[in-house]
Amino acid sequence: MEAHRSLKEREIIGIIPARYGSTRFPGKPLADLGGMPVIQHVYQRVSKSVLLSKVVVATDDERIYDCVHGFGGSAVMTPESCQSGTDRAAHAAEGTQADIIINIQGDEPFIEPDAVDLAGRILLENHQARMGTLIAPLKDTESLMNDHIAKVIVNGKNEAVYFSRHPIPFLRDHKTEDWIRHFPFFRHVGIYSYTKEFLLEFSRWGPCPLEEAERLEQLRALYHGIAIHTAMTAYDGLGIDIPSDLERARTTLISRHSERTR
Repeated sequence: MEAHRSLKEREIIGIIPARYGSTRFPGKPLADLGGMPVIQHVYQRVSKSVLLSKVVVATDDERIYDCVHGFGGSAVMTPESCQSGTDRAAHAAEGTQADIIINIQGDEPFIEPDAVDLAGRILLENHQARMGTLIAPLKDTESLMNDHIAKVIVNGKNEAVYFSRHPIPFLRDHKTEDWIRHFPFFRHVGIYSYTKEFLLEFSRWGPCPLEEAERLEQLRALYHGIAIHTAMTAYDGLGIDIPSDLERARTTLISRHSERTR
């Protein structure tokens, strides 16, 4: 059966959804970061993954499509009607022969290739798993209270119980500012792995009420009773969600360059 094919036999591709019309930051994939567009940073780092046989950008905008092909990458056009990045990834995956799809956020210019591989290994090492993702420890109260950062709680089998923009769980016996010292909170790191068959099924379901309430597409799987298997990563993400994040990313890029040239 396909699920029991060896690691070498199973084809794994990485898909990077990227749209131009972001509400909070229009044109984000093409924003300049150290002389390269954000999407090129993401593409080049993802391409260093050991597991991926191919990387492709899935976009609804010809400017992004042309940009990716301009730096030698691979891109496909997807309908503007796609409701989410996962739906865009599903459209791009439909015509491929891949067994596993890894969906990487297009606004993570410092994504670690090892994190991409870790997401893939969740499915390679658990033949029953249909969807996986990564989590990382939350280290400070500011991040815990930041509604741009999705929080997650997991069960004893490392399956996600729920994701929320609100801090979860609620610690009844402690002041909010002390929560981080009394419980191991986790953030969601937006890298997903799916079997191709499940990704297409996920997309056919369409948005669910929980997903629309929190604006977190992964809740669609939980709503339909599908286990999301998680793995812990040291990479806690440095995504670009709003324009001020781009300035932070520029500072980080300069700092990393300085460290390499010492």
